[in-house]
Amino acid sequence: MCHHDQHGHHHGLADDDHQAGSSSDEVAECPVMPGNQVVKAEAEAKGYYRDYEGQRYWLCCAGCGPAFDADPAKYTAA
Repeated sequence: MCHHDQHGHHHGLADDDHQAGSSSDEVAECPVMPGNQVVKAEAEAKGYYRDYEGQRYWLCCAGCGPAFDADPAKYTAA
């Protein structure tokens, strides 16, 4: 579930139906909310992604965008 201080409701993209049968090429983990799986195609369709230093990061919900934008290095550090 995607919970941020600015809102308290779920906007996750990847539910059990989407995860079943999805390959690792189709699904990613949200860097802002670790553990939240994201269906890449759905995230891209909704604009829930960011490109940073030549790498694309898929986000689980709209609330993760501002957090990522504020400090992308925090969420992309290995």
